[in-house]
Amino acid sequence: MIDNTKPYIIGETAFHHQGDICYLKNLIKAASELKLDAIKLHLLFDISDYFVESHPAIEVINQWTFTKLQWEEIIQYAYDFNLDLVLLCNDLASLEWVNAECKTPIKAIELHATGINDLFLLNSASQFAHTVILGIGGSKLDQIEVAIETLRKLGKTDIFLMYGFQSYPTDYNDINLSKISLMKELFKLPVGYTDHTNPLDPYNEFISVSGILKGANVIEKHFTLDVNEKRIDSQSAVSIDQMKKIKELSSIMFATNGEGGLRMSEAELKYGDIGPMKKAIVARRNISLGSKIIMEDLAYKRTEQSSYLEQEDLLTLIGSKALINIDKDDIINFNNVQYNFKITETTQFLYNK
Repeated sequence: MIDNTKPYIIGETAFHHQGDICYLKNLIKAASELKLDAIKLHLLFDISDYFVESHPAIEVINQWTFTKLQWEEIIQYAYDFNLDLVLLCNDLASLEWVNAECKTPIKAIELHATGINDLFLLNSASQFAHTVILGIGGSKLDQIEVAIETLRKLGKTDIFLMYGFQSYPTDYNDINLSKISLMKELFKLPVGYTDHTNPLDPYNEFISVSGILKGANVIEKHFTLDVNEKRIDSQSAVSIDQMKKIKELSSIMFATNGEGGLRMSEAELKYGDIGPMKKAIVARRNISLGSKIIMEDLAYKRTEQSSYLEQEDLLTLIGSKALINIDKDDIINFNNVQYNFKITETTQFLYNK
């Protein structure tokens, strides 16, 4: 599984390289210098398995694809930079190559949201040894469920969902991050967030990491070497400086979000300390040695000392005997009163009917 104990940032390259292997290597190097966790590469070996022959994008995309030998070189190059590799396989041939021939360790493969309903891809993906990521942007619940159940029936359990979609660029009013926590609950699987907010949006970095507050510790982001150079996916590709900020904010957001449990931190326990912070049970007036404690003897006040008695313990003190002279405002606990176990009487707090 992908590490969920810290923010995990994936640098998305897609076809931003436009067939320039040197440019792609520079993107990989930049990802390493940014200390991103992973680099995502889009593989496409058999374009006829991805597009129908009449599709207008074939001619352009064909010029941007690499051979198997080139991909071996690129993937090894990224691995040598200590980046985890996420390979998005657009066609069956590239996925089968990853399963059978790729010698470099691969962290995860991904099926794009456009292929989540491709049973042939799902069948091959189930044979991958590690994490299978399903892109679920723009997918109906039944489409997601069928993909997950298909993988599970084929024995695949290491499944990760990636939420988010690109609408060149994505309007933040359409993102609906609340779906992340819903998807986690519905499918009992980890969910990441891939952001495609306009890089010119002044809130881009903040929006990019906001999914962490919904439980998505994995954040994926397109990035570019030069924001002034118009390339494919430039509409959602952030600059190197923006990516630095996203990485920084992700750590802050993750730490702020916490582990999600009810356990109180040391700082929270200190803030809730009875006495210095929350009111403690104290003597409302001087109480003489041997006196029986009555309600009028007790009060709740903030003090400079800590007390271990909780608010509900006040009733258990009624009828106890003072073991020493207790001065007004002294903390009352079982060190200065003699306590005998009894069933707590609460009727005195009820209104008369």
